[in-house]
Amino acid sequence: MTTEPQLGGLSTSVDRSALMGNYAAPTVTFVRGQGSILYDAEDRPYLDFLSGIAVTSLGHAHPRITEALAEQAATLSHVSNLFGNTVGPEVAITLDRLIGGGHTRAGGQVFFANSGAEAIECALKLARRWAGPGRAGIVATDNAFHGRTMGALTATGQPSKQEPFRPLPEGFVHVPYGDIDAMDEAIDPDRTAAVLVEPIQGEAGVVEPTSDYLPALRQMCTERGVLLMLDEVQTGLGRTGAWFAFQHQGVAPDVVTMAKALGNGVPAGACWARAEVAAAFQPGDHGSTFGGQPLAMSAVRATLEVMEAERVPERAERAGARLRAGLEALPGVVEVRGKGLLLGAVLAREFAGPACQEALQGGLVLNAPRPDVIRFAPSLLVSDEEIDQALAILGRILARLTAAFGTGEGGPGVGSGSSVRDTGQGPSVDGSTTPEEGRP
Repeated sequence: MTTEPQLGGLSTSVDRSALMGNYAAPTVTFVRGQGSILYDAEDRPYLDFLSGIAVTSLGHAHPRITEALAEQAATLSHVSNLFGNTVGPEVAITLDRLIGGGHTRAGGQVFFANSGAEAIECALKLARRWAGPGRAGIVATDNAFHGRTMGALTATGQPSKQEPFRPLPEGFVHVPYGDIDAMDEAIDPDRTAAVLVEPIQGEAGVVEPTSDYLPALRQMCTERGVLLMLDEVQTGLGRTGAWFAFQHQGVAPDVVTMAKALGNGVPAGACWARAEVAAAFQPGDHGSTFGGQPLAMSAVRATLEVMEAERVPERAERAGARLRAGLEALPGVVEVRGKGLLLGAVLAREFAGPACQEALQGGLVLNAPRPDVIRFAPSLLVSDEEIDQALAILGRILARLTAAFGTGEGGPGVGSGSSVRDTGQGPSVDGSTTPEEGRP
């Protein structure tokens, strides 16, 4: 029997001996959720301000998605892509319309996969198929995160993640994020097929480029005849206050990848491309056993219906403004980055890991993609009251950690008084950070 490490008595004993060790042992086991609240094995509540890293954007156990899954499971869950189903084509039309801003179709086509990494693999293969022999180059950016499959890992600009798996596929070049001059030097129209960037770098600590970066990339790619591919796996589907983050700058990408929020927790990914780019794929060039199957697509269809009915981009913009203002007023916060409800609070010192540990013990789920950054990605349906509760929990923690790190003292505990839960006990301040997301 393997026992999970205890964090203030919040965990439970679970035999994890049959699982591979690629994830750190969890400190809490969650067994159910409702809206913005998660419950552990002892039925204790936690405000979820991470949403499985921007996945459950409509909250947990949303009744419309639950109903859609149950109905589809009782009707038809899967057929091979050798045959058709009625749900996937409908979802593809909706996504094409949302890429166009929500009202008019963008004129593209969609390939369905099961995750963000698979959507990226599709984009990479499509770019090379479109460009033809001799133009296999992909220009990506430093500190980017695109996934952990071999192609996506190679595009990921984090050498520490790549090193154990060399040799990696050839043809990838990385340049500093936001540096248009470096991109100018890296793009070779005779060798480069595509540029791949995130509109906002999530795993790098919620990093935004300047507002002219994407438009400059669009112009450069057009002039040199290479594809502009945008990774919207974390930023897409309303999270930043627009259906897709690239829409804030008004650019028109050639390829867009998405996943995470697409099925509100049901594994689903998609790669959209302009029709003339998508036409490069011929039957047999790419595929996925489960991609686009009726069960997953029923969840996606219901998720998108609710998102449109709830006008989630507008909700994210409004709620994000409230959360940002509250974070900017907290002790130890020197900057708040991001858009809508994808925000990163940059701390004066590197205690984001301990802060997230104490927050978890106080009934608040967050994560630290960098030692000095706390990431926030709550449900797009989060209430004002829930935002205020989260700020109250975190504010007490940051006040004590700021004082402790300033004087060299040990980490203090978490105070009491939260309407969700606040235990009054805190873990040691060890500087560790929450393990980063890895796309399957």
